[in-house]
Amino acid sequence: MPRRTPHRTRDRSLCRSAGSLAVTAVFVFTGGLLAPIPASAVVEPAAADYCEGQCADILSPGANGSATLAEILANQLLGTQPAHADDQLGPYDALSSGYPTLTDDTLAQYFNDASFGVPDGQVASVTSPRDDVTITRDKKYGIPHIKGTTRYGTEFGAGYAAGQDRLWVIDLFRHIGRGELSSFAGGAPANQGLEQEFWPQAPYTEEDLQKQVDYLRGSSGARGEQAMADAQAYIDGLNAYREQAKKGRYFPGEYVLTGKIDAITNVGEIEPFKITDMIALASVVGGLFGNGGGGEVDAALSLLTAQQKYGVEEGTRIWESFRQRNDPETVLTLHDGSSFPYAGKPDNPRGMALPDPGSVEPEQLVYDREGSAATSATGVQSTESAKSTESIQSVKDPVKVTGRLKPLQGIFDDGVLPADLFSGGASGKGMSNALLVSGEHTASGHPVAVFGPQTGYFAPQLLMMQELQGPGISAHGVSFAGVGMYVQLGRGQDYAWSATSAGQDITDTYAVELCEPGGGTPTKQSAYYLYRGTCTPMEKLERRNSWKPTVADSTAAGSYRMQVFRTNYGIVTHRATVDGEPVAYTSLRSTYRHEADSIIGFQMLNDPSYVADAKTFQQAAQHISYAFNWFYADSRDIAYYNSGANPVRAANVDPSFPVKAEKAYEWRDFDPTHNTAAYTPPDQHPNSVDQDYYISWNNKQAKDYSAANSSLGAVQRGDLLDGRVKKLVEKGGVTRASLTRAMADAAVTDLRGEQVLPELLKVLRSKPVGDPALAKAVQQLESWQAAGAQRKETSAGSQTYAHTDAVRIMDAWWPLLVEAEFRPGLGDDLWDALTAQLTVDESPSASHGPTGGHAGSSFQYGWWGNVDKDLRKVIGEPVEGALGRAYCGDGSLDACRDVLLDTLTQAAAKPATEVYPGDDTCDAGDQWCSDAIVHRPLGGIKHRAIQWQNRPTYQQVVEFPAHR
Repeated sequence: MPRRTPHRTRDRSLCRSAGSLAVTAVFVFTGGLLAPIPASAVVEPAAADYCEGQCADILSPGANGSATLAEILANQLLGTQPAHADDQLGPYDALSSGYPTLTDDTLAQYFNDASFGVPDGQVASVTSPRDDVTITRDKKYGIPHIKGTTRYGTEFGAGYAAGQDRLWVIDLFRHIGRGELSSFAGGAPANQGLEQEFWPQAPYTEEDLQKQVDYLRGSSGARGEQAMADAQAYIDGLNAYREQAKKGRYFPGEYVLTGKIDAITNVGEIEPFKITDMIALASVVGGLFGNGGGGEVDAALSLLTAQQKYGVEEGTRIWESFRQRNDPETVLTLHDGSSFPYAGKPDNPRGMALPDPGSVEPEQLVYDREGSAATSATGVQSTESAKSTESIQSVKDPVKVTGRLKPLQGIFDDGVLPADLFSGGASGKGMSNALLVSGEHTASGHPVAVFGPQTGYFAPQLLMMQELQGPGISAHGVSFAGVGMYVQLGRGQDYAWSATSAGQDITDTYAVELCEPGGGTPTKQSAYYLYRGTCTPMEKLERRNSWKPTVADSTAAGSYRMQVFRTNYGIVTHRATVDGEPVAYTSLRSTYRHEADSIIGFQMLNDPSYVADAKTFQQAAQHISYAFNWFYADSRDIAYYNSGANPVRAANVDPSFPVKAEKAYEWRDFDPTHNTAAYTPPDQHPNSVDQDYYISWNNKQAKDYSAANSSLGAVQRGDLLDGRVKKLVEKGGVTRASLTRAMADAAVTDLRGEQVLPELLKVLRSKPVGDPALAKAVQQLESWQAAGAQRKETSAGSQTYAHTDAVRIMDAWWPLLVEAEFRPGLGDDLWDALTAQLTVDESPSASHGPTGGHAGSSFQYGWWGNVDKDLRKVIGEPVEGALGRAYCGDGSLDACRDVLLDTLTQAAAKPATEVYPGDDTCDAGDQWCSDAIVHRPLGGIKHRAIQWQNRPTYQQVVEFPAHR
């Protein structure tokens, strides 16, 4: 088959619409390559597809995530978009207004056709980077459909297409994975903060990364060998595109803006990719979405605070009531009564290593600050901890820029990603959801599923869409950019699958006893520790980063060194004393040194000869070591499996607190050489086939499967899905449209308004409200609650909510009422400790989530369950798993009512300009805009804001009518 022009050149045609001035201004920077690629008439036959047009999906904002310098400049000057950069943004946005009238026939207005292949007449281009693979792109969305006649060719094509669509993003994230973001993208404070957040979680040397490749090859048999061969082919394809794009001058413009390549001479380099980059990339993906647990030092500190206030026994009881390990009122994915005990509280815990009060010090991370790294760290000494990044202020030294590039100066001054992207690990990033109904309750008799991952709103997306067809591979869906040799979430020939972050506890904290060689007296800063009786040196890992100003990032030149200590029990995070003896607290997660092991499970999910039914799907998911909830649907069954390398802990060890680093308290069969241990067998992981329905919104999986954080209480975001789907199932005749409507309705609903406001109103209405202003506020809240407590436009494009005042009042009232309700009874210290572990609120307008404000995903973490339990206790209604005591008004209904009225008075008086203070996107007081989703630019292209929707960024709607 003849080779054709590389796909990336197709984008030049958009510059014609930017006006002749813009074309003249940017022409020199692209080598004159403005001609579009002609469409090819060649259409490869599609693989067997049993969905028969009933599989749909969408990925906001679009498939194309690369832009040349010309396209970036046109976007910044004129607002034009590269082809297929944002063409899925409109349909995605429109569902928030259009869902009430949605039918199966109108699903195509809001979702793409996810059938295999590209229909006749819809082929936009065909690229053949090798004779054994073609990359066919459709006219509508430009999605790559990769078809190979050999396995190597298929994977080569996947890497080549990844370069076409995400070259800059892949490069960005491989540097994040190595802790080198500031050296690569610039020294902006956010970049410094991000690498300081992430690198200590997954610090690796190049030898470490290679060992993981070798371990996978040597420990996973033929599939491990095949996985590494596939990975190498993928890297080869990525490098082939990298080289062609550089020579052809159609590489992403960010390389010019960050000083990597000269726009005029083309001098410079895009570093070659290597297979260890994929390990680094996998550590980023796993760190964001697939980990769980940790935080045991903070838990210990808050427990000690509770014990200091109430005494040991009462303080422990009250602390546990807020910890909510197994709240009997929380929503469950498995609601059939099945039990899966894991990580629970032992009756007689042993080996606990609580710190002496006042002795805990965070481990120092950053040293040797120079240049802007030193002068920008206001009030911070060279011995500061990683936490001090919050105080860094930017010191700028803009480079001289010609008039043509002036509009692009400083576009990365705020960083390429938020500084706190990795804060809290995966427990702070789980936002995906799933709704599945068994065929027994659908109109067709076949299962229906609406599901997808929520990976944050970025431009471009962290995920990329693709179809892979080749020997042993047949799938369509999305993969994380840079590790896309397999589809990670999507559909096969007669089945579909998806995942939500599970967050179960796979990370523990150990207290290692410090020592000095030769028997000297250890201190908290000693660099030696006792390992099974031997004084052992800690391994010091370092990363030195430096930067200088560029067009994109004006941060003045600077540098610093990051340093962590690694032990056989993980990475040192804190120093303290326990019973007067110095210790280092270390964090050990089961997936450390195993970032790529999950590749085997994904390989199986893409293999049509392996996944044939629900059982084999579950077997494939068992090979994924990260903590995810996996969901499956075909024409006959729905299924669920919770994956993760769940370590088998020593008897009576409490995983919520630090434990002594002694053999008696180690994970069973623990071997630090490769960080391996005994793991719980598959039948002890929550799993199920053909429950009447499944929902998941990062809620609790099953009875007795202990929560790894304090968020899974009586009110949880999953309630928004569970109540709606349960009603559908009870009625029967569920369709793709009705299940999508349930998801979309939940997506624009305020959790507080639906689930907690009824109890708040009961307290307020326990006596007549005499004050006219307060009575009006209460009536507004009642009307909003009766109408569904939604945050939705009155009509498409109105940018106004139907109950603006009620929404404003709730946004202002919630933080006030929670603090007034709980702080007096808890006391300042315990209130501060508990709210540090579980934030009070995550409304759409709050600055939270992996993209900061305008993050979309909302109501994952908050005190709504605590408020609900406390108010029901005050009212006298039944409460299972009650809090340790009544807090609102100290248990008095009248006093509680006064608390609520006082805070409601303050909230109602707050003007919109104070509740919604405005930012770079919105004017002060603009309620709709404050909620609106903004795709955070990872490069030079920006998109318009869209209506808030609490839903996945990639989503499938599937109903298979047939099976092989």
